[in-house]
Amino acid sequence: MMGYEQMNQMTMTTAAMMKNFHKVRPINTPQKKITRRSVSAIDGGAAAAAAAGEGDRRRNLETLDLSGMSLASLSASSINLASISKLDLSNNNIQKIPESLVARMLNLWALDLHSNQLKTLPNSIGCLSKLKILNVSGNYLQFLPKTIEDCRSLEELNANFNELTRLPDAIGFELTNLTKLSVNSNKLVLLPNSVSYLTSLRVLDARLNRLGSLPEDLENLVNLQVLNVSQNFQHLTALPYSVGLLISLVELDVSYNGITVLPNSLGCLRRIQKLSVQGNPLISPPFEVVEQGLEAVKQYMSVKMTESYKKTHPIKKKSWGIGKLVKYGLSSSPGRRTGRGDEREGFINVSDYRQIDGIASPRHVSLFNPRRLLSPLSAYFSPPRY
Repeated sequence: MMGYEQMNQMTMTTAAMMKNFHKVRPINTPQKKITRRSVSAIDGGAAAAAAAGEGDRRRNLETLDLSGMSLASLSASSINLASISKLDLSNNNIQKIPESLVARMLNLWALDLHSNQLKTLPNSIGCLSKLKILNVSGNYLQFLPKTIEDCRSLEELNANFNELTRLPDAIGFELTNLTKLSVNSNKLVLLPNSVSYLTSLRVLDARLNRLGSLPEDLENLVNLQVLNVSQNFQHLTALPYSVGLLISLVELDVSYNGITVLPNSLGCLRRIQKLSVQGNPLISPPFEVVEQGLEAVKQYMSVKMTESYKKTHPIKKKSWGIGKLVKYGLSSSPGRRTGRGDEREGFINVSDYRQIDGIASPRHVSLFNPRRLLSPLSAYFSPPRY
């Protein structure tokens, strides 16, 4: 039987062998992913930069998240901005973005600047030709730079909760890929007419503004599904007829405005599923129709549209008086066959007549000379020859 001293010696030998084994065979551990924040580009952020990792790894970043770090300013001294595709600077205290910083983000497709202290955007934002998503909500912007029209790849623009009083006039001519435009909670008094050229637009949110009217040619927005112009209060008193011609519209919110009459064209909205009109001093449709629901409103507006059409396009009775008809061609030999089957010039053929403004036309006044009309040889009264 093995003694205590021998067992103790074997245990020590085994421990030594295991120790040497770990020295010879390194343990393969997966490298950690790059941290979500890299702040080498921030003034005064040296300590945070050291915690973020080595500079070589930062250069390979595709997403740069600097949100919620109480940043007041930015610089771009050491970071490779051309490699960044997504940049999040939201929830900071940034008051200005350097022109040079934006101009170097050539591959950027998503930029989030919401909830900062920005009063303007850099003009160099027009250099972001690949930008698809731009969020500048929750700032103090009074206007968007004209150069934003050069961001022709832009698909989503969120400028809610600012102090915008206008949008660039040509925004609709240039941003033809835009699918979502959110400009609620601003001070807009109108939307530029070019908005009606945003044929890819699916969502238009312009509530909580001071809009006095909407563009007339909204029917061009063939892909628009959601239109929200609610809570413009007393400023918005009417909707254009073209609202009812939005063939893809699913949701329409015009609540809490000063609208008294809805356009009859709303009866044409075949895909509409939600209609909000409360908070308006409506006369047409009346309240008792509105409270019956969407289908009742659509039916009411359809009837109104039909009645309106009949009033503006009355059925006119056709007049066959000689003062309204003039024959195109008259032959000196009445009754001659014209080569068109059994048709003869001695008979009146409606297809050979056209309307004029009476018998005062110099070209045809001689045709209605009483002496000619009452002549026994007149082509109008001569019997056909067989």
